[in-house]
Amino acid sequence: MATTTTRGRSQDRAKVAGGQDHEVRYESGKTGATKDEVKAAVKSAGNSRKKVEAKLGN
Repeated sequence: MATTTTRGRSQDRAKVAGGQDHEVRYESGKTGATKDEVKAAVKSAGNSRKKVEAKLGN
């Protein structure tokens, strides 16, 4: 039986999926930006959570 790790979960939390409404809503509430601003930041900066938050000014 394979052992379960948290690697996938950590990698997933480090990224923002711009196409998933719940992730855009979460990032929008966290940074105070609109949903459209979050989507634009994901498109221009990539899906790294750190880069998206830096682009949004947080």
